[in-house]
Amino acid sequence: MKNISVTNDIIPVGQFKSSLAKYLKEIQEKKNSLIITQNGKPAGVLISPSEFDELRQTKLFIDSISRGLADSEKGETYTTSQLKKELKAARSKRKI
Repeated sequence: MKNISVTNDIIPVGQFKSSLAKYLKEIQEKKNSLIITQNGKPAGVLISPSEFDELRQTKLFIDSISRGLADSEKGETYTTSQLKKELKAARSKRKI
């Protein structure tokens, strides 16, 4: 994610509404974020679809690691042979 430029990347909602197409095109081309303010306070953030996908994948990855670490701390782990057995059973169920 690129750094936010206070001068260029923070705009009031009225300015955003009047130049919506311009800002959407800019977001897609430059891959930058745009902070939209309302009454001088941040009200929303516009990012490109690719940036959204990247952020979502990163969050899913971090969530997965967090679940794995929590399981490990609780002792809920599998040995290699147990894991192979579980995967084989799961694959067998899908074939039916």
